[in-house]
Amino acid sequence: MSALPALVILASPPFALLVWYTHAHLGGSLTALATMAAERGVGATLAAALGPHLLGSRPAWLMLAVFAAVQLALLRLLPGARVRGSETPAGDVPEYTANGVPAFAVTLGLFALGAGPLGLYSPTVVYDHFGDLLGALNVFALLLCAGLYLKGRLASGRPAPGFFAGTELHPRVLGWDVKMFVTCRMGMLGWPVILLSFAAAQRARHDAVSDSMLVAVGLQLLYIAKFFWWEPGYLRSFDIAHDRAGFYICWGCLVWLPSVYTSGTLYLVDHPRTLAPLALPLFVAGVGAIALNYLADAQRQRVRAAAGATRVWGKAPALIRASWVTTRGERRESLLLASGWWGLARHFHYVPELLAAVLWTLPAGFEHPLPWLYVLFLTGLLIHRTYRQDAACARKYGNAWERYRRQVRWRMVPGIF
Repeated sequence: MSALPALVILASPPFALLVWYTHAHLGGSLTALATMAAERGVGATLAAALGPHLLGSRPAWLMLAVFAAVQLALLRLLPGARVRGSETPAGDVPEYTANGVPAFAVTLGLFALGAGPLGLYSPTVVYDHFGDLLGALNVFALLLCAGLYLKGRLASGRPAPGFFAGTELHPRVLGWDVKMFVTCRMGMLGWPVILLSFAAAQRARHDAVSDSMLVAVGLQLLYIAKFFWWEPGYLRSFDIAHDRAGFYICWGCLVWLPSVYTSGTLYLVDHPRTLAPLALPLFVAGVGAIALNYLADAQRQRVRAAAGATRVWGKAPALIRASWVTTRGERRESLLLASGWWGLARHFHYVPELLAAVLWTLPAGFEHPLPWLYVLFLTGLLIHRTYRQDAACARKYGNAWERYRRQVRWRMVPGIF
């Protein structure tokens, strides 16, 4: 393992917990965290901030076990269309049951039912145990990654240096697809539950939910709902088709996502702000960004599903037919869309995705930089991903990808980048 992945594996788990601790105990101030480290020492600061939560707690583990069991059941039992993923380099095509929309509705319904009419727990339960939950998720994620590494190594019959990147592309355990469970169910369905609990915590502490919280949570819930509406497309995305199940994907979705993606909303719990009269324009702009992100993804998906026999912006689509060869020597063909949104830039759909994140973080203001951690991370992630995707496509499609790059000049932002 090279130095950078090893550093990420070592540094990310404590960093994820530090994000929560800084918000929950230091008002979201990095200056306060630095002052604490200067006065007590780095080791003592880490011990105080992380020590009580590193292994989780009994309530946190119970919550995690129940949530995982529910998601496994919903993944297996809820109806949904059978969809085919992207063909692997070996020529295999994974199949999935795309039941994310009913899973999203049932998950939020069960949370509301348990916190409301049934009175099983307070709606603030996730916020109240969030540090311990991150600790439990971290332990669970590391054990899962270790198990997947060993599974891949045993399956290959030889040493496989893939703890960070993963060893298997589509591992399954007892019939459940691991990547779909981790990304689409634990990660993406845990996100809205966390948001609702944070909003409930603000109401419990301040006797009201601020319009800033409503805008931030509302836009994120809409983005997550869009994700599940588009789930068949996601199951053919770069994450699923190219990234193996290792620390990068599995730990990222189980720990990094709940810690970093919700950072701006966590800050709002103790820092309610009034946006009026900007609340409605900000929300409408966010809806527009999310809609544009969906329309771009849906446009490409529609063209591929119709094998090019459709129209894009009222015209026949500009297509480049790119052939590639599986590791078994079988020739395949893919369609590269070079018009519509995909004629503006090769990865234009990342622009509205990043804009949406900015718009749901703006309610947190600019007093501290930590609430903007997700925006900073997402910017780096998406820019880096454009390079990774271009490199992967160049390897796969060869000269066809070079023709596509000449036809669609810009990488992500038309006229700039």
